[in-house]
Amino acid sequence: MADQYAQSGEDTRPTETPTNSANADKAAPRASQAIPVIRWAEPPEGPVLVLLDQTRLPGEETELVCTDAPALVQAIRTLAVRGAPLLGIAGAYGVALAAVRGFDVAEAAGALAGARPTAVNLEHGVRRALTAYRSALAGGADQELAGAAALEAARALHREDAEASARMAVHGLALLDEMLPGGGHRILTHCNTGALVSGGEGTAFAVALAAHRKGHLRRLWVDETRPLLQGSRLTAYEAARAGMAYTLLTDNAAGSLFAAGEVDAVLIGADRIAADGSVANKVGSYPLAVLARYHHVPFIVVAPVTTVDPDTPDGASIEVEQRASHEVTEVTAPYVPMAGLETGGGIAVAPLGTQAYNPAFDVTPPELVTAIVTEEGVVSPVTAGGLGELCARSRQVTIS
Repeated sequence: MADQYAQSGEDTRPTETPTNSANADKAAPRASQAIPVIRWAEPPEGPVLVLLDQTRLPGEETELVCTDAPALVQAIRTLAVRGAPLLGIAGAYGVALAAVRGFDVAEAAGALAGARPTAVNLEHGVRRALTAYRSALAGGADQELAGAAALEAARALHREDAEASARMAVHGLALLDEMLPGGGHRILTHCNTGALVSGGEGTAFAVALAAHRKGHLRRLWVDETRPLLQGSRLTAYEAARAGMAYTLLTDNAAGSLFAAGEVDAVLIGADRIAADGSVANKVGSYPLAVLARYHHVPFIVVAPVTTVDPDTPDGASIEVEQRASHEVTEVTAPYVPMAGLETGGGIAVAPLGTQAYNPAFDVTPPELVTAIVTEEGVVSPVTAGGLGELCARSRQVTIS
């Protein structure tokens, strides 16, 4: 296993990929070449998977180079690469990396698929590349050609996700404009759902970005998102780059915004959607859904069809990842050297030995979800039958 860091000296913004450069944010305050969120590279020493290390944002834009599946598993677990759609892409590339480099592909696939158990897209991406690899071998291909087949499957998934992102933005904005005619939308979002989680411009954030470009976004309320601050570190970072009107708030301040009538809609992503429409997303999403229902505010989930898991019957069946206590009991300062504190260390904000309840996700039941927006269309009301029909329609489109 080997990783290494390569820091760009340019002022770059990670909001486009080679597969979706046409959708680059034209409103960014500074024009520059973007660092792709994920890319395949083939230096002389052999193929590698290169990631934008999201744990180092917004302080610095640094690439993490993975030469094998264990390095990628570590990057996934530490959230250097994260977000449901991007995890699927990363998982597919990870299988291809193992195949092309001649490692045990089945072992790599198993380790990757289990790296973050709640995120169904990760398993989907792994399975897609693994199926392509095994099908090539079964058809008489040698190891090199089978590896190439896995890599093409990963690249195809990358392209498809960029296209899905653009279509979700169209469907989501149309739904917003229908529900909230006249524009001037004040949207509350949670965690990070932009280009940093996608082959394109994201899921829920892509809808808000489309509203911004159309002049229909009045304010983007950005939940800080405890405990890892994906909202303040990543969503605010992307909103600032896009020139959007945004305001950061602590998660527990959302209720006062609803009470003041300052929220028109909630837009979030998803890491897994069960067959009955239950939605697993970053912890803190469920309280927002309860607030939204009480205050008669639409609560909208934006996610690709691959996030819908027909094999998970309901919310109770979703495995929720539990993370380490230190993410809550310590404040980390990994990028700004401080006197008496090593880079990457933490400052205790709770007594030594304190145990923390730290689930990565919570589950919102379907009756609290106004609509689920996918690249194939919108499901509203959210029911098992409606989701099943949408997924069946998606499979027909894929087959044809």
